[in-house]
Amino acid sequence: MTLSADARSILEHVARASEPVAMSDFFHAIHPPMFDDSVPEDDPEREAWRERQMSLYGAQIELHDAGLVEIVHPANGERPDLVTATEAGRAALA
Repeated sequence: MTLSADARSILEHVARASEPVAMSDFFHAIHPPMFDDSVPEDDPEREAWRERQMSLYGAQIELHDAGLVEIVHPANGERPDLVTATEAGRAALA
């Protein structure tokens, strides 16, 4: 299976974790904001960054649907799903 760059990056972070993690915890590390907090909401750089963040949610779904991560602790209203990489997920990184 060919993974998107975003999906591969998320999977690498999840596979390195020593305990179940929320995939969204890595979104800012993968695509950090490259603008000042004072930039207006409609600034093109902020909008482009927001689109990249949204694409990471799609990559998260891609990983789950492909069976490359498994939900160990379902979301509970206070935190998102916590996942680990499956054997297939680790193999996909090799």
